[in-house]
Amino acid sequence: MSTKEDIPETGNRYNLNELAGAFGDLGTLVPFVVAYIVILKMDGAAVLLGMGAALIVVGALYRTPFPVQPMKAIGTVAVGQAAVAGLTASAVVAAGLVTGIIWLVLGATGLAKRAADLIPRPALLGVILGLGLSFMLEGLRMLSANAWVGGGLLALTLLMIGRPRFPAMLVLLVIGCAIALIEQPGLAAELGTISPTFELPGLAWPALTWNDVWLGTILLALPQLPLTFGNALIAITDENNRLFPNHRTNENRVAVSTGIMNLWSSAIGGIPLCHGAGGMAGHIRFGATTGGATVMLGVLLTATALVFGGSISLLLRVFPQSVLGVILFMAGAELAMTSKEPGPEKVDRFLVLATAAIAVLNVGLAVIFGVLGHHASKRGWLDL
Repeated sequence: MSTKEDIPETGNRYNLNELAGAFGDLGTLVPFVVAYIVILKMDGAAVLLGMGAALIVVGALYRTPFPVQPMKAIGTVAVGQAAVAGLTASAVVAAGLVTGIIWLVLGATGLAKRAADLIPRPALLGVILGLGLSFMLEGLRMLSANAWVGGGLLALTLLMIGRPRFPAMLVLLVIGCAIALIEQPGLAAELGTISPTFELPGLAWPALTWNDVWLGTILLALPQLPLTFGNALIAITDENNRLFPNHRTNENRVAVSTGIMNLWSSAIGGIPLCHGAGGMAGHIRFGATTGGATVMLGVLLTATALVFGGSISLLLRVFPQSVLGVILFMAGAELAMTSKEPGPEKVDRFLVLATAAIAVLNVGLAVIFGVLGHHASKRGWLDL
């Protein structure tokens, strides 16, 4: 993890490293967006436009790699219970509306910071460590779909990650696109049929029913609150202020921005959004140091929504599971490492965390990884 001395305290920058870092949160973005569009039949243009515009504003205002992510608890329940509980796209929109109101009120009244001040630092660090490990485990699960390819990509990423002359993320994306085209022989032909069609989503609130609001509140919005409080309010504020002391924020401001971007996204039929701490870790891990990274990602998502809104699920198929797994694993490791102040033993700490995560799935592989990682670090091959 970069220390605050390593990260420049400047305005937003727009260069190759910031662009590479912009994609550091794809591990959570792509799976949830695809699930919302394919399973819940949500408007792809609305989903990406809601998130894209929020990223642009957030990057410009915070001037750090402040993330915008799909809310994970809401996404998991909505997609997993779509058939059983009768959840629809309208219930997701209603959940975003209710969530926006709740966080806007908490931030505007100062209750968000008062509640955050009650959390002791050891508990906060435990939350950060747990979130990081959960990201790492989910990344490993995604890698296991094609273990040899995923393992090779992870090894390549580890060798490139500390060498800014070769942005690891951009190399990873190019290789990922090639893998996707090989694994899906008909994908190239399908991509060739895409044509630009300018599209603007309509206003979604007037179509909501009281049943949508009830289901969205009880099944989606309320269960999400504890996760958002720990991850997307307390943890992200601490992470931002520790790494970017000249661009400090507070829990009330983060709560207000969470509220506003959810009201915006739900108004056009988009998904509930948050500022997950893992997102910032992912952006930074792959090269981002300013809000320019999130602004560039926001511009890309917005342009895609407006010009290729009807083909978004097809376009996202160029990101294979193996690549998304590597991104999520590295973002989780970056976040978990922030549960302890960075120091000279940083590589050793990464090896301990990575080996522990792999051991949950396969102890033999964990031993091999730990031994190889140790010798690679002694030879200077790992520069994290």
